[in-house]
Amino acid sequence: MQKSIIITGAGRGIGAATARTFLEAGYRVGLIGRNEDTLKAAAGDHPDSMVLVCDVGDPASVDQAFGTAMHAWGRLDVLFNNAGRGSPPKTADETDIDTWMDVVRVNLTGSFLCARAAFAIMRSQSPQGGRIIKNGSVSAHAPRPGSAPYTSTKHAITGLTKSLSLDGRRYDIACGQIDIGNALTEMVEPMKTGMPQADGSIRPEATMDVAHVAKSVFHMAEMPLDANVQFMTVMAPKMPFIGRG
Repeated sequence: MQKSIIITGAGRGIGAATARTFLEAGYRVGLIGRNEDTLKAAAGDHPDSMVLVCDVGDPASVDQAFGTAMHAWGRLDVLFNNAGRGSPPKTADETDIDTWMDVVRVNLTGSFLCARAAFAIMRSQSPQGGRIIKNGSVSAHAPRPGSAPYTSTKHAITGLTKSLSLDGRRYDIACGQIDIGNALTEMVEPMKTGMPQADGSIRPEATMDVAHVAKSVFHMAEMPLDANVQFMTVMAPKMPFIGRG
């Protein structure tokens, strides 16, 4: 039976690379994002792709997107909760309240709303079960300077991953988290020229091909439901994450 996956934040970067990997592997892929043009570009003309314009922070929009996919497919095997946004590097007192609220809305509330929709589908379908994979980021472990909104939400994603893993046991819903460091996307491109470090300096950072992330997500998705990659870290090995700064 052909498997299906919904990928949030699928219009560019990690989400687009992952969508292409799953399409090439024969999955039906629902691409969620707010920009229809970038979603269409990522989907190409592949017959198994479905563009789902959706604001992950809006409950009605999420319900509509997942309902559209289910109406077409009848089943959901995997959700990759990837959508997220960052914020300008500022200390907490300099951070605009509206920025904080929107980072929480997209990164945390959006992840919960999509997981909630997927969980309900996976619990009720037959055969029961499925897999929810979350993009935690290495910021789920260690912050960058001036990143309170983003880092806070990514730490919270780890708690959500664990809660979903526990609650999903009885329904054969497995939940795992991939923590990604310096995958070379448009957002990460500036890191090659210089990023603020914990010691106050600005230095270039190593990056890796985003295709490695997509392959890692695919590996997690392809595990049988009696096994699970609970947490995985995939990163550029020379980035300043392991060690002291």
